[in-house]
This record gives sequence, structure tokens and C-alpha cells, in this order.
Amino acid sequence: MLTDLLQTSYFAIFLIVALGFMLGRIKVMGLSLDVSAVIFIALAFGHWGVSIPKELGTFGLVLFIFTIGIQAGPGFFHSFRSKGKTLILITLLIVASACLTGVGMKYLFDIDTPSIVGLIAGALTSTPGLAVAIDSTQSPLASIAYGIAYPFGVIGVILFVKLLPKLMGVDLNEEAHRLEKERRSQFPELSTCLFRVTNPAVFGRTLSQLNIRAMTGAVISRLKQGEEILIPKAHTVLQEGDCIQAVGSENALNSLALMLGEREEGELPLSHTQTIESLLLTKKDMINKQLGELNLQKNFGCTVTRVRRSGIDLSPSPELALKFGDKLMVVGEKEGIQAVARLLGNDVKRLSDTDFFPIAMGIVLGVLFGKLHISFGGGMTFSPGLTGGVLMMALFLSAIGKTGPIMWSMSGPANQLLRQLGLLLFLAEVGTSAGKTLVATFQESGFLLFGVGALVTLVPMLLAAIVGRWVFKVSLLDLLGTITGGMTSTPGLAAADSMTDSNIPGVAYATVYPIAMVFLILFIQLIALVIV
Repeated sequence: MLTDLLQTSYFAIFLIVALGFMLGRIKVMGLSLDVSAVIFIALAFGHWGVSIPKELGTFGLVLFIFTIGIQAGPGFFHSFRSKGKTLILITLLIVASACLTGVGMKYLFDIDTPSIVGLIAGALTSTPGLAVAIDSTQSPLASIAYGIAYPFGVIGVILFVKLLPKLMGVDLNEEAHRLEKERRSQFPELSTCLFRVTNPAVFGRTLSQLNIRAMTGAVISRLKQGEEILIPKAHTVLQEGDCIQAVGSENALNSLALMLGEREEGELPLSHTQTIESLLLTKKDMINKQLGELNLQKNFGCTVTRVRRSGIDLSPSPELALKFGDKLMVVGEKEGIQAVARLLGNDVKRLSDTDFFPIAMGIVLGVLFGKLHISFGGGMTFSPGLTGGVLMMALFLSAIGKTGPIMWSMSGPANQLLRQLGLLLFLAEVGTSAGKTLVATFQESGFLLFGVGALVTLVPMLLAAIVGRWVFKVSLLDLLGTITGGMTSTPGLAAADSMTDSNIPGVAYATVYPIAMVFLILFIQLIALVIV
């Protein structure tokens, strides 16, 4: 009966996934394979004659790559625009040196191209890289080589990260304390302060005339004149002895003190008609609009004191472009707050809703883009292919955010679910397909492939450590995050996090991971298409 059931693809898939998760949860010396264990179970099932339809694997591949691109899009383009250009250069060094090492080993030991691209993907523990390797070569050898190189790809990065601070003689706790002070000055914390108007130069002048937001960077949230507490408006006239409550960075509040007068202790209470609320931006029409365009002060008598995005408080400048899911701290009259809530959407349910039209349309556009052939002259053409087309389209759509009424973003839980589903279908299919020739391949050249895979793992990390530390003078915490991100190694990041309470490795990892993932995919595809 079991033999008959294994011939039905739906039963085989769920059995492979279940056994894969069981194996993935087993820890040896604190290490586990996690979801990657599915491919090892699938390899075994493939060796025993079980097969999964290729269409299911392709369906999973498309889902997986699209959700990766949707999540990575904003981070990918932001990385190029941000100040982390040094970290990006180190990341490109990691990816390029891994690929060059692999190509060099190919010619030195006469290894076939599908195996080399599989080794590179496995050595950098990159499942998207494996997807591209399989799609570009149409060979099961890529999956087998990936399976051979993957274990050291995981363990090697973890051991390297653990040993690097000792080899360089760096105390991570001292380094974290120094860097945290530097970084805090770049992203100043917002605080609230009370001021008494004592500067004669501002008596009788309106808030619009003083242009406080532009002059100091602080935002006035409320004002007390006599016994009356007001929500400040552009035409509000300052008088001697007024109390003003403002929000801003320490530098902004110091500038405001120089303009208005002296600081005071305490906080102004809200009147019974006023309130302060945190409102969610969930309405499509508001996405990408600048805060100043909404003119909340003039239209609703409300003031935004801060904007919270991805756990960070942002100063509400008029030029700030709003994003889906932003939390705006708004103070004003209750009726005005209700009107602003309607304007922004403020619908918690929308954060978890999943619209399948953008997903389907995005994948269709990606598949069509992947079919394009770009000519470079001399008879050489380049096509993004299925994975490249879907990934590039997802990155682009995610970065622009929305097109008319279509919103290209996806909630975190929905993205994670579809990505996991796609990954499991893909791993089950490619694993069973590769398992048919696994034993013969390993008997023929398995130990050679393992050694080459280990070399592809170690060489990029050594180069990155030397160049990053002694050429670019990067801090070790940043370097650990950059190395693990460049190697696309989440277990490596976990090892770095376990050695420090600082979030600096995680920030560096998040900055470079999209770059590493995209360029590894492109380099692997280039190797598969150009090198014979």
C-alpha cells in the first residue's frame, strides 16, 4: 500500500516535507538544517524511485522567487542609495570571488558546468541560486552538487564567524559600545519637552512667520495660553509666558530653546475635546504621498508629531514620503483625528489582507520579461530566463510600491507563507529528480566536489575579512554582518548575534543580503550561459 501511495505526488510531497522538517529540527552541537533538510530527504526518495511532476517544482520556484523579490525590493534599491557603499563593495567581492573560485576549480579539475554552479549555490547556502542553476542548466547535477556543498556551507560560515574575533583580537562588547554611540548620533532619538516663551523677538508673531519646523527641526504638538490648551495652527500668535510642548531630537529641541526661551519640567495635558492617537496608513491613495501634501494642520487642525516605520521613529518632515503600514502619531481635536483616520485608512485588518491579483499579475509580467532576448552584438544574446525575469520584475514592482490602484506590496505573514510553500514544492521536486543519479555521481567525484565546495565557502570569507578590516577599516561587527549577508547565511548571522547584544551585525546583514542574493543569481546565470 505504501508503495502505491508513494506513486501519488500529493502524498509523496507531504511525506517528504514532514520528514524533512523532522530532520531539520534535529540539532547537533547547536546546529540544524531547518527547511533545507527537505532536499536531503527528497534526494533519498528520488534514489528509491519516487518522482514529483516538474510542473509542481516550477510552480513552487516561481512563487519562491517572486516573494523573495517582493520582500527584497525596497532594501535592494535603498542599499545602492544609502551610505553603505563600502559594505556593498565587500559583498560584491564575496560573491565575485566565490564565483571566480568555482570557475577556476572547474578548469583545474575539469568539472562540468552544472556541478560548478550547484557547488557555488551550495557553498553560499543560496536556494535562489540553486533555483537559477537548475533553470539555466536543466541538469540534475546542479542539485546533487548543491547537496554535497551545502553542509560545509552552513557549518563553515558559523565556525568562521565564531573564530574571527579571536583571530583578530577584538572585544566585541567594547566595539559594540563605541559603535552604538556613533550610530545613535546619526539616528537621534525623538523626545518631548516643555518650553516657556520668554524671548521678546517672538512675541506677537505667528507660527507660520517663525517657520519653527524648518528652522529647528522640532514639531510643536500643543500650546497653553493662559488656562487654555490649544492645538497649534499656522495663524496661532505667540505671547509672552505661553507654554509650548514640542517633539524632536535633542539638537532640534536645543535650537527651539534658543528661539523661544527656557525649558521647563512637566507635560501639557490634553483638554477633554483633544486627543492623541497612533493612526495606520492603509489607504492605497495615500501611499508615496509626501506628508506636506496632506496639509493636516490646515485641513483638520491636526499635527503629526512622529512617524513610526519598521520600529524606527522618523521626524515628520513635509518631504517624508509615506509608506503602507506607517504609524502616524497625530494630536488634535477628536473630530479632526477621526477625519485624519478616515483619510489614512487606519484599518488594522488591511495589514494582513492578501490581494492575489498583484501576485498573479506580477508573476505573469515576470515570466514575459524572462522571455525577452537582449542582443549584445557579435551573435551574443542574453535572456533573464524564468527565475531572472520573475526576480527582476518583483524587485522593480516592490520598489515602486503601487501603480494606480494596484499595490505591489505583500503583508509579512502572506509573503512568508507563499515563500515557504513555493520553497517546499521546489525542493521536493528537484530533490527527487536529482536523487535518481545521486549515488553514481558521488561515487565518481563526490569527495572532489566536497573539497571544491569547501574552498568556495572559505576563500570569499577570508578575502572579505582581510580587505574589509585592513583596507576599508570596517568595524568587526559590521564585517560579521556583511560576511554573513554576503554569504546569504542566516545561521551565520545567528552565530554572530549570539556573541553580542548589539544589532549592528543584523543591520549590516539586512543592508547587503538583497545585493548578495541578486548578484549571486545573476552571476550563476551568467556562468551557466557563457562557460561551457
